[in-house]
Amino acid sequence: MKNNINKKEILTKGWVVAFLAFICCALWGSAIPMIKIGYELFGIANSNIGSQIVFAGLRFTLAGILTIMIGSIVQKQFLVPKKEEYGNILKLCMLQTVIQYFFFYVGVAHTTGVKGSIITGTNTLIAILAASLIYHQEKLTKAKLIGCFIGFFGVFLANVNGSSMDMSFALNGEGCMFVSVTSYAFSSIYLKKYSNQSNPVMLSGYQFTVGGMILLGIGLLMGGSISHFTVAGVLILIYLAFVSAIAYSLWGILLKYNPVSKVTIYGFMNPVMGVLLSAIILGEIQQAFHLKNMVALILVAIGIYVVNRKKAENI
Repeated sequence: MKNNINKKEILTKGWVVAFLAFICCALWGSAIPMIKIGYELFGIANSNIGSQIVFAGLRFTLAGILTIMIGSIVQKQFLVPKKEEYGNILKLCMLQTVIQYFFFYVGVAHTTGVKGSIITGTNTLIAILAASLIYHQEKLTKAKLIGCFIGFFGVFLANVNGSSMDMSFALNGEGCMFVSVTSYAFSSIYLKKYSNQSNPVMLSGYQFTVGGMILLGIGLLMGGSISHFTVAGVLILIYLAFVSAIAYSLWGILLKYNPVSKVTIYGFMNPVMGVLLSAIILGEIQQAFHLKNMVALILVAIGIYVVNRKKAENI
């Protein structure tokens, strides 16, 4: 009991939440260019959705195994779910892995990267609204709404490009992206709920393993395959698995001890970090430090501050 109290005291400190959430966002941001590199190394075409889902299935199955292994080493005992936790794991894997990533890959193939990134930025707002208005896990305040819209504007600014923006809407493009981000938003709420009684690392590990195998099966049924294996490609796959294992485990731990809004507001960093790290990793340094991106980062930081300042709970 004392150990849990100490964890809560540490993991609810503002700077600790900010530091760990930033690590998560940096890892997720680095995954975007690494996935693109992975597709090239494995010879997966942008239009080959089946093979992309097979790739995702391998990544998340491996991520689940790594999460269970790391969590077992830290806990000094093998992480095994109880019978009553099976249903929760299945719900999480459907929301956080299967539905989110299946519709994500379909949506990305039928919309522009700009519009996809902007839609992805709405998941934070959806999570906070759902946690407050539907599940009543916390109070919705003006400060939270203002902070969310400032952060979202930062995401919009980082990704907007007049030549690639239009008002078109396709169910297999933007529609699928909205299903994906909504599924992810609700997964954060359920992870928060289930973590109150279960180990969030265990939940993440098993939901990834089950979800990854389901995605793998879906991808194979769609005719997808991966045959071009290289050492570099395998290393990229292992890195992406570690990204998911570490980032989602940390995210789950933060949600266990903090309100949904306090943690998910940092999700606005994901698209911005994706833009910056994609530019850096892919060798486009000038684009990474473009004035527009720097202003976007400042706006996201302001949004996070507005939501997480103490007065935000009552304003």
